Amino acid sequence: MTATITPFPLSARANERTIVALCGGVGGAKLAHGLYEVLEPGALSVIVNTADDFQHLSLQISPDLDTVLYTLGGRADMERGWGRAGETWDFMDALREIGGEQWFQLGDRDIAMHVERTHWLQWGKTLSAFAQHVATRFDIAARIMPMTDDTVATWISTEDGLMPFQHYFVKERCEPRVKGVHFEGAGHAKPPAAALAALADPRLKAIIICPSNPYLSIDPILAIPAIRAAIMEASCPVVAVSPIIAGKAVKGPTAKLMTELGFHPCWETVARHYAGLVDGLLIDVGETHRRDKNTPLMIESAPILMKTLDDRRRLGQTILAFAETLPARKRGKGASPPVVFNRT
Repeated sequence: MTATITPFPLSARANERTIVALCGGVGGAKLAHGLYEVLEPGALSVIVNTADDFQHLSLQISPDLDTVLYTLGGRADMERGWGRAGETWDFMDALREIGGEQWFQLGDRDIAMHVERTHWLQWGKTLSAFAQHVATRFDIAARIMPMTDDTVATWISTEDGLMPFQHYFVKERCEPRVKGVHFEGAGHAKPPAAALAALADPRLKAIIICPSNPYLSIDPILAIPAIRAAIMEASCPVVAVSPIIAGKAVKGPTAKLMTELGFHPCWETVARHYAGLVDGLLIDVGETHRRDKNTPLMIESAPILMKTLDDRRRLGQTILAFAETLPARKRGKGASPPVVFNRT
C-alpha cells in the first residue's frame, strides 16, 4: 500500500504546525533547507548530529552544525557542497609553508566560526547557545540545535585499528574497511531543553529524518536516550528519506559502510534499520518498492536527488505531504534500537 502525494497547502497551515528534522551534514542540510524554504517562518526545528565534532589546531570544530547554519543562512558553497561560499585559503597556504597539519581544510572565512565558537565554549557558554546566536546573525527563521551540549564522539573500528571519526572520514578518506561504530558518551548525554521542547510541542505535525547517513549521522542522535524516548512518545508521524539511490549513496560512504557491516546497500536495509521508529519511508522514484513483510512501513517514491534549490523545495513539500497521509502510530518503548556496534 502506498500513499498518494498531493500538494502541501502551506497557506492553510500558517502558525498551526511545527516540524522537527534530524540531520547530519551535506545531504541532510539540503532537505532541511528545502523544508525551511516551504514552511512558515519559525515552524522548523533542526536537531543536528554533533558526534563528528572535534578539536583541531586548538579550535572546536562542528562540521555538521556549521553546514546546516551555512546552508539555511544562504552562505554555503553550492558547487563544492561543503564550506562557505566565496572561500579563500590563505591560512592553509601559510600553514603549509611552515609545516602545519593540512589534512583538515579550514577556509579563511570558515575559521571565524571556529574561533568564535571556541571562545564561547571557553567562556562557559553552550554549543546550543552559540548555534542560536549564529542563526540569529544569519537571519535564519528556524531553530538550529546540536543534539547535545555534552561531548559525544563517533569512533570507527576498522581493520587498521580504532579511529576517531574525522581521521577515518577526512584523513583516511573512508578507505579503511569498517568493522563497527561506537558513540562514546551518548548514553549519558542530555539534549538541549529546546530540542525536547520541540519534540513535545503539541503543534508538532511530523518528525522528519533527513537523507543523512543512518549509521554515522542519524544513529548518534538516536543514541541519546532522551531524544529517542521523545521521538517514541511523539504522537505525530515519523518519516525518513532514504539516502540510497540505485544501490549507491549520492555523497559519502553510506553504501560502502553498509556493505562492510554486512548489509546490502538498498532502501530495504534503510527501512529495516529504522523499523519500529518510523512510520513511513520515502525512496527514490526509480526504486522498485515491493512491500517487505519485515518492514511494516508505508513506502512512497519520489525523485530524491537534490541538485538545485527547486529540487530541495520540491522534496521538502513531498515529504511534508507524505507525512500528512500517515496516521500517528504507537511505536512503543520496546522497539529495537538503532544498530550500534560496541567499541572493542
